[in-house]
Amino acid sequence: MSNRDQISIASQSILWVAGVGVGLLTLAFVLGVQVGKQSAALRRPLQKGAEEELKDLPEPLVDQLKIFEGDGPDKLVPTQKVDATAPKEEPKPEAKVVEKPAEPGAWTLQLVATTDSAEARRTAEKAKAAGFATITVKENGQMKVRLAKTADRATTDKATEKLKKAGFKPFAMKAE
Repeated sequence: MSNRDQISIASQSILWVAGVGVGLLTLAFVLGVQVGKQSAALRRPLQKGAEEELKDLPEPLVDQLKIFEGDGPDKLVPTQKVDATAPKEEPKPEAKVVEKPAEPGAWTLQLVATTDSAEARRTAEKAKAAGFATITVKENGQMKVRLAKTADRATTDKATEKLKKAGFKPFAMKAE
């Protein structure tokens, strides 16, 4: 055997190779954790059951028209006649201010939050036509249309159903 057939490795080389190996293992672990987090975030939620899908269907037309029958806050309110030949005046949005602070545990419904004041005005007028008094609050650059009256949670939930039948998408919130 000659001197060329023997391989000698210095201790520094062994430490360097071990350090590179540890670094590669650490990198592989960190990348694996990141891929796992991303795949968990992308997983779809569980499929809905048949009963939940039926709840999402729109109500029959007969039930939708019931909001226009009977007495109560969901009664259709007649509007005034407008002269089409007269110059059109743009109504100014009315911002009603709540005079007293809400009672503890009181709830209200928010109908819309938008940066478009015309949309907020239309929503308030539509709610008024459906028999619901509203207030418009300006917060963080948005116009928020809410019901003027506060109530306990059960009463608010009943009003939610009536508003949904009138075509709104309200959500309950603690009154301020």
